[in-house]
Amino acid sequence: MRFDGKTVVVTGGALGIGQAVSRLFAERGAAVSILDYDEAAGNALCADLTQAGANAMFHHVDVAKFDDVKTAVDATHASYGSLDAVVVSAGIQRYGTAVTTDDEQWDEVLDVNLRGAWNAARAAIPFMRENGGSIVNVSSVQALASQQNVLAYTISKHGLIGLTRSIAMDFAAEGIRANAVCPGTVDTPMLKWAASLDPDPQSVYDACNAMHPLGRIAQPREIAEVVVFLAHESASFVTGAVWTVDGGLLTQIGGVPKTESE
Repeated sequence: MRFDGKTVVVTGGALGIGQAVSRLFAERGAAVSILDYDEAAGNALCADLTQAGANAMFHHVDVAKFDDVKTAVDATHASYGSLDAVVVSAGIQRYGTAVTTDDEQWDEVLDVNLRGAWNAARAAIPFMRENGGSIVNVSSVQALASQQNVLAYTISKHGLIGLTRSIAMDFAAEGIRANAVCPGTVDTPMLKWAASLDPDPQSVYDACNAMHPLGRIAQPREIAEVVVFLAHESASFVTGAVWTVDGGLLTQIGGVPKTESE
């Protein structure tokens, strides 16, 4: 499954799932444009990929700001001459319920997780209209269910499914596909941060492993493999779909072990 001669933009592409996606596209021959807020991580990844022989560039971007995203996407197209796929992996999580979530938390999460995805789509689609393209949004199992105390995150991920389906319907006639991937728990910096809030971080990892029927959490590469497939022409008849990649998490009936922080 090669991407030689193809150009891909990955938002949140410097860390976690996004980094794994960037690396896999580069391995498969794509020119990769990494958009991320973490400048140090983005530059380091870009240098690593370039040293390995890949064609890569990094743009320091706040995905919540359309001008930032558009400037980066425009520069990507200008440099490589095409834009074939966009993967939206930028995301943050904050804790809170319908009562405890404040305006700042709400705005922060929705701006990055949902507005950021919309910004990427509206910046990229004009370049895809002539030759088609693929958009893959990294959502979450919390787009299909919910844990406690993650109101804004859950809402943002539900919204991402709606955005994906709307794009799929609005631009299908122009050969633009849009799909979403809903991972279960993944071994990423976000999980490490969440675990660090607990007095016993290892207990969080143990609980997360136990709640998945496969008995473990995912590695970012496992999610990236599905994302890259959906972006490829091998998935040419797949659009508006929601792919659950969760180790069986949502197939089970019964309680889920809680961490002490919950």
